[in-house]
Amino acid sequence: MCGINGVFGLEHISGPEIIMERMNQRTAHRGPDAAGIRLFDNVVLGHRRLAIIDLSSDADQPMNTPDGRYCLVFNGEIYNFQEIRSELVSYDFRTDSDSEVLLAAYATWGPACLQKLNGMFSMAIWDDQEKTLFIARDRMGIKPLYYSFQDTSLVFSSEIKGLLASELVSPRLNHKVLDEYLAYQTVHDPNTLLEGVHMLPAGHYMMVNDSEHHVRQYWDCLESPLRKEFSGEVHTEIEKRLYDSVERRMISDVPIGAFLSGGIDSSIMVGIMSRMTETQISSFSVVFDEQEFSEAPYARMIADRFHTAHHEIELSPDDFLSLLPDSLQAMDHPSGDGPNTYVVSKVTKEAGLTVAISGLGGDELFAGYPHFLHAHNALSRPWIAQYPMVMRKLLASIVKQFKTGISGAKASRILTSLRMELEYIYPIMRESLLRDERQGLLNSTSKENPLAHKLSNFSDRWKQLPILSQISIAELETYLRSVLLRDTDQMSMAHALEVRVPFLDHELVEYVLRVDDESKYPHSPKRLLLDSVPGLLPDEVIHRPKMGFTLPWEQWLKADLREFAQRMIDHLDERRIFRPNAVRDLWKRFLKGDARVTWARVWPLIVLENWIEIYGVET
Repeated sequence: MCGINGVFGLEHISGPEIIMERMNQRTAHRGPDAAGIRLFDNVVLGHRRLAIIDLSSDADQPMNTPDGRYCLVFNGEIYNFQEIRSELVSYDFRTDSDSEVLLAAYATWGPACLQKLNGMFSMAIWDDQEKTLFIARDRMGIKPLYYSFQDTSLVFSSEIKGLLASELVSPRLNHKVLDEYLAYQTVHDPNTLLEGVHMLPAGHYMMVNDSEHHVRQYWDCLESPLRKEFSGEVHTEIEKRLYDSVERRMISDVPIGAFLSGGIDSSIMVGIMSRMTETQISSFSVVFDEQEFSEAPYARMIADRFHTAHHEIELSPDDFLSLLPDSLQAMDHPSGDGPNTYVVSKVTKEAGLTVAISGLGGDELFAGYPHFLHAHNALSRPWIAQYPMVMRKLLASIVKQFKTGISGAKASRILTSLRMELEYIYPIMRESLLRDERQGLLNSTSKENPLAHKLSNFSDRWKQLPILSQISIAELETYLRSVLLRDTDQMSMAHALEVRVPFLDHELVEYVLRVDDESKYPHSPKRLLLDSVPGLLPDEVIHRPKMGFTLPWEQWLKADLREFAQRMIDHLDERRIFRPNAVRDLWKRFLKGDARVTWARVWPLIVLENWIEIYGVET
C-alpha cells in the first residue's frame, strides 16, 4: 500500500520535480518507508512506499524495466503475483515484489494484463518509447485514483491532498453535486466535491498522450455468463472462493492481523484465517464501556474459539471524542462517516500491525441489510405501479400518518414512484436527507434523483439477474465504493495501515451475483454465507442481534461538540451556498428534537464546512 502522484504534460510547467516533492510530502502518511521521484521529458512520477512485500530498497518506486522503457508507480497489492510471475519466464526479475511483476506484466501484455490481476490497486505506467501514460484502478474501486486536467496537463494522485499540493489544481466547490452530497453523504465517482477533479471509475483505465486521452472499461461484473446452480454446489463453490480469497490476502512480509467486531463477517474472516496458518492470528476489537452496545463478549467468544492473540482496545466516548479533530483533518473528501475507521486504524497500527483483514463487503454481497428485504418486497410487486396515482397517493398519506419520521416519508415516496424498478426505489431507500429537506436548503435541485441516473446505466442489463443481486450491484456501485471503501482508505492510510477486504475478491463477487434469491435469502439474511461455511461459527454469534458501531453523536452535537458544530453551521450559512438561514433552521430543528432531522442529517453539513476551511475551497 502506498501513495502515487504524477503530472503529465510538462511543456508549460516549471520546476516539475519541486512540484512532485510537494505532492509526495503531502501524501507521506500513506508511505513512510521510502519516497521516490522520476522525471522524464513530459511526465514526472512520484511515490511514497509502505513496504509490505519484499522489504528491500530494490523494490522501491518509481520502478523501471531493465531496458528503461517503462516506469511504474503503484498503490495496492497484486495477490496472485506469484502465479503471474511464473508466466513471465523470459523477464529478468531483480526483486521478489508484486510491483515488479505488475511492471513486467504490462511490458509483456500491455493493458490486457489487467485481466490477469487479482488485487486492489491504482497505478500509473509511463511508456518512454511511445510517450504514453497509462493509469488504472482495480475492479471494485478499493483503491482511489483522483485526477484533474489543467490546460494541457494531467495531474493525478491517490488523494485530493496530493492534487492540491501540486498547486496546479485550484480547489473550487462543485455546486452541481451538492444535492447528491446532501442526499447520500458522499459524491459518487467519477465526480467529486471539487470542480474539475474526478475519480477514475472502478474497473477502468486511461491512456494519455500529447494528442488525446481516452478512458476504457476493462471489467464489468454483469458480463460473465448467467449461470444456474444447484444449492449444494453453490455452497461448495462459495466456500472454495472465500477460502481462496482469504488465503491470497494473507501473503505479507510484515505483521498481519484482523479487525474483529464479533459480527458475522469479521468472525468468518478470523475463522478462515486461523485455518489457513499455524501462526497465531492477532485480532483487534474496540471496546466501549456501555454494555448495552458492547460487542466485546462476541469478539472474545470468536477469539477463544480460534485461539487468536486478542487485543481489546478500551475507549470511552471521551477518548473517541478527543480523536475527532485529527480524523476530520485526515478526511480527504467529505463524508458522513469515517471517524470510526480512523480510531480503529490508529490503535491497530499502534499495536504493531501494518496489514489488517476486514469483513467489509459481506453485507453488500450477501444481502445483510434490512433494505434488501424491503427492496425485494417492492420489486416483486411491480403491479403496484399500475394502480391509479390518486389511489397510491391516498395510501401514501395514510402510511405517513401511522408511520411518522423518515421511514414513513420514504415509504410514502416509494408508493408514489413512477415505476416499481430498482433505479426508482433504491435511491429513495438510501437517502439520508430527504428530497423536500434538500429543496429547502438548496437554491436549485435536480428534478432527477442524483443516484437514479447512475443506476439507470445498469438497468437494461441487470434485470437478467436475481432481484437481490440487482440490489447488491447498486450497493457495490454506490454506498460501498463511495462511502465505505473511500472512508476505509483515507482513514486507514492516515496511519499507514493497509486494510484488505476478502469479500470483494472479484471472482467471489462474480459468482455470488449469479446465485438465485431463494438460495441467498431463504428465510433470514446472510443464510447463503453461513451455509457456505458450516460449523465455522458458534450459534451465539450466528443468531446474535446485529449491532452497529454506536456512539452518542446526538448528545455530543448538543453538548461537547455544540460550540464547534454551531460555528461550522454559522460559517456555512454565511457562505450563501444554500438558501439564506436554511442551514441554521435545519440545525435548530435538530436541537429541538425534530424526528426528521437526526444527527446524521446535520453532521455532513458540519463536515462540509470544516473541509472547506481546511482546504481553502473557493465557494
